[in-house]
Amino acid sequence: MPSRRTLGVLGGMGPAATAEFLRLLAAESPAGTDQEHARLLLLSEPGIPDRSTAVLAGRADPLVPIRQGLLSLARWGADLLAVPCNTAHAFIERFSDELPVPLVHIVDATLREAMRRAPEGGWLAATTGTVASGIYQRRAVELGYPLHVPGGSIQAYVQRTSVLVKAGRLAAAGQDFLTAVSGMWHRHRVPVLAACTELPLAYEAAELPPEFLISSLRALALACVEHLYDEAGTTSTEPIAGVKPAAGGVKPAARTAPTAGGSPAREQLIRPRAM
Repeated sequence: MPSRRTLGVLGGMGPAATAEFLRLLAAESPAGTDQEHARLLLLSEPGIPDRSTAVLAGRADPLVPIRQGLLSLARWGADLLAVPCNTAHAFIERFSDELPVPLVHIVDATLREAMRRAPEGGWLAATTGTVASGIYQRRAVELGYPLHVPGGSIQAYVQRTSVLVKAGRLAAAGQDFLTAVSGMWHRHRVPVLAACTELPLAYEAAELPPEFLISSLRALALACVEHLYDEAGTTSTEPIAGVKPAAGGVKPAARTAPTAGGSPAREQLIRPRAM
């Protein structure tokens, strides 16, 4: 059944990660024809200031263009939003209650995928800005998920990996990420949460074992597909379970939480819009 919802993607942070997200979105969609794929609106804005640099400097430079981009996508007709950039969510959380349509939150999606595939815990591989913002650590505590956070030289290698992917130097990025992951696994041999959307590309370039990767890009794509092809209601005018409707809207029907090992609860993946 085709999806009647429209997904709005704010990309360009960075372009290679956005392209990979779109590939995964198509690959994971239960579509047999062109017409069964979801309608997609893409705003690729690579001019948004570096998110990690802004977090570390205590600046909010990226906030306004990120907010404007998401509001533009909603105005153009998107009824579901996604941003394939982890650090951007440190700024999105400051104005999420202003969004007129729901946002699939990459942090929730990634941690839920990690809980399903690696309940014993995992390493947080993210930009230094994402680590400093604490968005993953706080949510992991709320969910009771054991999250290991690297520091020192290992974190420096992770940060440089992201920069190298953005510069198109994938081979060098793979080498740096191999060094970082090797350091993590020397301490704890648990899966790596690639919580920067450039890192899954570097992980593959490093030829590391795929079963030890929790990709935030893939987790976001899977969560978007789940909501786009929601069997309970495929029209964009119907509420999505777990999302508060706009003022005066119809309240969503209650949905039973899945059993262990089942699909993640939708309310944990989609952040609500304002009442």
